[in-house]
Amino acid sequence: MTGKLTTHVLDTAHGCPAAGLTIELWRMAPPPLGVQLKTVTANDDGRTDAPLLEGPDLAVGVYELRFAVGPYFTARAVDTAIDLPNPLFLDWVLIRFGIADASAHYHVPLLCSPWAYSTYRGS
Repeated sequence: MTGKLTTHVLDTAHGCPAAGLTIELWRMAPPPLGVQLKTVTANDDGRTDAPLLEGPDLAVGVYELRFAVGPYFTARAVDTAIDLPNPLFLDWVLIRFGIADASAHYHVPLLCSPWAYSTYRGS
């Protein structure tokens, strides 16, 4: 089995995928510093078009996904009735997690609104 890392983002304020949201992937080595591996944009389904990492690129270690929820919700507020504060309550959501088995599938979804978020290890 080839390991991979995937994510998707759901906009719980609007009840839809967070299409267009910017996602950064960092490898936190050595902690607390990190190296940015890539920047991607969520597609219309709130997912990335390809796994963030897979096969030999996925290694045991500590990673961080950084989700640009502030810019996403600011852009959406133009088209919706959401009144956002200044400064925003949430701007970037950072999820730091460990990969212990490089042959496994790690799926890290984000459910978010301008005021809250949650995550879990998905399948």
